[in-house]
Amino acid sequence: MSARTLTLVALSLMLGLGAAWMANNWLSARLNASPDDNLQNVVVATVEIPFGQMVEAQHVTVVRMPKGTAPDDAFDATDKVVGKIATFTMLRGDIVRGARLAEHLGGSTLASLIEANKRAVSVRVDDVVGVGGFLLPGNRVDVLATRKVGNNSDAEAKTILEDLRVLAVDQTASTDKTQPVVVRAVTLEMTSEEAEVLVKAQTEGRLQLALRNPLNDQKKPEVVAKPVVAAPAPAPLVKALKPAVRRGGDGGGVTIIRGTAVEVSKVQL
Repeated sequence: MSARTLTLVALSLMLGLGAAWMANNWLSARLNASPDDNLQNVVVATVEIPFGQMVEAQHVTVVRMPKGTAPDDAFDATDKVVGKIATFTMLRGDIVRGARLAEHLGGSTLASLIEANKRAVSVRVDDVVGVGGFLLPGNRVDVLATRKVGNNSDAEAKTILEDLRVLAVDQTASTDKTQPVVVRAVTLEMTSEEAEVLVKAQTEGRLQLALRNPLNDQKKPEVVAKPVVAAPAPAPLVKALKPAVRRGGDGGGVTIIRGTAVEVSKVQL
C-alpha cells in the first residue's frame, strides 16, 4: 500500500472520529439543556394551608413544571411566600398564587385578611344567631334584622346585608374543623356603609345570621317601585242625545222627544 493511500485512510478516520465526537457533544448538550430551557420552578403546598394561616417553610416546596403551565402570579422560590397569610384555603399540591396570599404588615393576622376599603365588625351571637355553630372562617352569610313595629307586639324581619365573608369566629381566624362549634362572636367583613347599617340594626332589634351556599354569589335584585299612573276616564258609551223637536201637523202643539220620553207641549198661537 502506497504512502498516499495510507494518508487518505488516516485522514478519513480522523474526519470520521471528529464528526462523531462533534455529533455526540451536540446531542448531549441538547439533552442536558432541554429540561432547563422548558421547565420552571413553581412553589406548591405540601400540606393543607387553612384560611388565615401564616405560611411557614415546611408548608411549601418547589417543583419543576413546563413553562406556560403555571399561573402568572405563581412563585419560584419558597422564601417569597413564607410569612404571608393565606386568604383562601389551599390543599396539598395546590400552586401557591399571589392572589391567595396577603402581606403580613404587623399586628394581628386578621388585619391582613381584610380587603382594601373594607372593615371588620364583630357581632355577638349565640347558638341560634350563629347558625347552630356551623359558621367557620371563610363562610359567607346574610344578616337579617328583626324589630318591633309601633307600640304593639308585632315585629318585622328584613334582610339588611348580603354575602358577607366571615373573617373569624371568636378569636380564631383559621380552623380546619368541620364540626359545629358554639361561639360568642363572629367577625364579618364589610364596607364602612354596611357597618353603619349593621350597628344601627343592633340598637333597634335582634340580628340573625343566615349561612349561604358557597356557590351562591348573587344578591337579590333591588325592586324599584314604578310610578302609578292614573288610567284615563273611559269614554261614555252613549253620547248625550239632544232633544228632538217635532211640530204637530195641526200646529196646535210641539212634541219634545228626550231619549225614550215624549213630551207634548201646547203652544198658544
